[in-house]
Amino acid sequence: MANTKVAVIAANGSLFDAYKVFNIASAAAASDAEVGIFFTFEGLNLIHKEAHKDLPLPEGKEHFQEGFKQANVPSIEELVSMAKEMNVKLIGCQMTMDVMNLEKEDFIEGIEVGGAATFMEYAKDANITLSF
Repeated sequence: MANTKVAVIAANGSLFDAYKVFNIASAAAASDAEVGIFFTFEGLNLIHKEAHKDLPLPEGKEHFQEGFKQANVPSIEELVSMAKEMNVKLIGCQMTMDVMNLEKEDFIEGIEVGGAATFMEYAKDANITLSF
């Protein structure tokens, strides 16, 4: 996937959403694609220093937790770390951060902060655009 650019919007904040976002982003980055993720609204939980360590499962889906362990699925912390190691661009939505009274320091190290225009500039020539 060299010469491929992937733009992802993460607008939801459950454990399932985190696995979707970071699994796709890591797979694309591992295939030599350039990857950027824009985290907005509940999606900011995926990169929040504390919230990403304890993301909720949808009600009635608690049994998945044991399945993740049995299948040796990496934790969200591990997936975040892998994405950072593979140079996935992580952009926190400035407007949402302002609305929620959050600062860059509330998030994991290495994120960028920008608004919708920042993401649009990144995504304007993306080959693949996804939203979760």
